[in-house]
Amino acid sequence: MLWRSVVGKLWITIIMLVAVVLIILGMFLLQYIDVAFTKNSHEVKVLFIYTGIIGFLLSTFFAFFLSTKITQPLIQMKTAADLIAKGEYRTRVPIRSTDEIGDLANTFNHMASELDTLIKDLNHEKDHLASVLRSMADAVITFDAAGKVILANPPGQQLIKRWNELEWKEDDPGQASRDSNQVPDPLLELYRTILQHGRDMTDKIHVQSGVWSVVMAPLKSDDTVRGAVAVMRNVTEESKLEKLRRDFVANVSHEIRTPLSMLQGYSEALLDDIAASPEERQELVQVIHDESLRMGRLVKDLLDLARMEAGHIEMRLDRVDLAALVKRVHRKFLVYAKERGITLLCTLPEADLHIQAGDEDRLEQVLTNLLDNALRHTQSGAEIEIAAQYGQVDDKPFVALKIQDEGQGIPQEDLPYIFERFYKADKARTRGATSGGTGLGLAIVKNIIEAHHGRIDVTSTIGKGTTFTMLLPVEAQ
Repeated sequence: MLWRSVVGKLWITIIMLVAVVLIILGMFLLQYIDVAFTKNSHEVKVLFIYTGIIGFLLSTFFAFFLSTKITQPLIQMKTAADLIAKGEYRTRVPIRSTDEIGDLANTFNHMASELDTLIKDLNHEKDHLASVLRSMADAVITFDAAGKVILANPPGQQLIKRWNELEWKEDDPGQASRDSNQVPDPLLELYRTILQHGRDMTDKIHVQSGVWSVVMAPLKSDDTVRGAVAVMRNVTEESKLEKLRRDFVANVSHEIRTPLSMLQGYSEALLDDIAASPEERQELVQVIHDESLRMGRLVKDLLDLARMEAGHIEMRLDRVDLAALVKRVHRKFLVYAKERGITLLCTLPEADLHIQAGDEDRLEQVLTNLLDNALRHTQSGAEIEIAAQYGQVDDKPFVALKIQDEGQGIPQEDLPYIFERFYKADKARTRGATSGGTGLGLAIVKNIIEAHHGRIDVTSTIGKGTTFTMLLPVEAQ
């Protein structure tokens, strides 16, 4: 150590000074002895004793002087340096002189002050960065060159824990399980690419039913990649919305293309005077009229659905007699059901069924859409029942409207999606070419029921039929 070397040199200096003093005294004594030795030997002995005492006192004085001026300040600076190394950045050395040792102490104190300010600034920036990371909704994870997690914000920690609890097909069963503090398997390939190429990369990864957008950047030191930082965002909903948008555009294009093609084809037939008789021309005109009505219904349903989903649905809320409404809808479809050979039943309690706040026209639209679907997907000879009764949900009064058919049923994998726009469970409920459906009826039904603060549920069994149940609150919400 430097201070030990300095102390050693100081002791050598002290010894040399004592030696010089003793040599001077010795020379003086030798000169004196030549003169006085012959006179009195006793006095010579006493003189030697005095000389030894004076030499010892001088040596002690010089040793104490050098220790006070040089050794102790150096020891104090060494102690202060040890305290600073332990984190006591406010440690200072007392300045007791204006010589080189004092200048050294002053420089040491200035260095300690600058270091204390720098450490405070670094801690401030660290706390600021930690607050930013904690407040981020995105998951941020930092890995070192060995793939160990060295830093992660709370969303990142939760994500690592959740992913490490999953079983990955690509894991080798013969190998030991991966460390929970290592790069998760979904990020492993991207992490290796970052280490290899050393540049920022963006990717989307699929984990179970979720989609994650990942931005990973390398951490470099002297052109050496020492790790990587990954920022991950859950974009599952965005991906679903993008898929719905693409499907919506494709379905609308498909739904409009068919009537447009028929309108164009039959109008060209009329223009080319292909129809040989007035009856044929009337038939062509009727087809054009039906397809134009179909396009009108499609556009109307699209506008209604867009307004509903934007929260701009027009509701004229009033007290509604649901029993009278159900009877009216039943009578409206009764003739059509008899023509199809289908038995249409209506089951109502003896007591009146009322809700305090409902839009009668909208609720009739709901029942009309559901009964129209049931009739189009129920074979001749089967039954359809429309029923209503009071019930309780969470100790609150509700009216349950139920439409049950004996049709072909809906596959279980399609049930979660039947209320989406243009979704058709084609595997079991194939729509006829002349049915006139727009694929928006159930989406409109769900929006109307939710606008009444109710809910709609569906159960279905292949080959046995489907049941739609709507729960409407009796009291105004």
